[in-house]
Amino acid sequence: MGVVNVTPDSFSDGGEWFEPDAAVTHGLQLAGEGAGILDIGGESTRPRSLPVPEDEELRRTVPVVRALARTGALVSIDTVKLAVAEAALSAGAGYVNDVTAFRAAPDLAGLVADRGARCCLMHMLGEPRTMQEDPRYDDVVDDVKAFLLDRAEFAVREGVREDRIDLDPGIGFGKTIAHNLELLRRVDEIVALGFRVMIGVSRKSFIHRLADVPDPRERAPGTIAANVLALERGARVFRVHDVAEARQALAVAAATLDRDGA
Repeated sequence: MGVVNVTPDSFSDGGEWFEPDAAVTHGLQLAGEGAGILDIGGESTRPRSLPVPEDEELRRTVPVVRALARTGALVSIDTVKLAVAEAALSAGAGYVNDVTAFRAAPDLAGLVADRGARCCLMHMLGEPRTMQEDPRYDDVVDDVKAFLLDRAEFAVREGVREDRIDLDPGIGFGKTIAHNLELLRRVDEIVALGFRVMIGVSRKSFIHRLADVPDPRERAPGTIAANVLALERGARVFRVHDVAEARQALAVAAATLDRDGA
């Protein structure tokens, strides 16, 4: 899954693809590098970020979704808003990536079901503005598993098919470094819930803290290391900024493990 941030303030590439033409060009580049899904986002979810008004998020994302969907790419809309998701699906998106797992807008589940779209339900402690303020868990993996299973069951009750649901443990979303590493060590326990698992570690700050890489654009090696380990433990979707590098590494790892990476 290739990241296309149509935002001025995302943590690693804010502003680079803010104009629609630039975002479309970048999306086409990522597709050419092997991205099977293009994830279009118009609202930053970095720590301490603030919500974007609905009309502004629509303005940022819908033209990009429409242009990329016309090329035949599988387009994802990264949003927590019902109106944005509905507009994006009408413009050709086939996937909804919701960092609140349908908590912010419960009716999103019914929309996804009605449109036959795929979705990703992510764990986040609190909200982006506050999620990194002293996050605590009894057992981070058990707590995240229980949350994700509950949200998946909600989606199924609302009509979403189980095979259309992906789960994301939410690396960096209300987690310390220790929490992130424990989740990566035990990805197989989340896979055991029976849903396809997505991992989103790309360029995140825990890589800097572990390997002293202050520039997010230089964190591809750390991203790749975490993704390969997650692949070995059963993850199948990898949300990344650096598609060509990730695809190459995952292809070699998958062949070695005799498993399919996506």
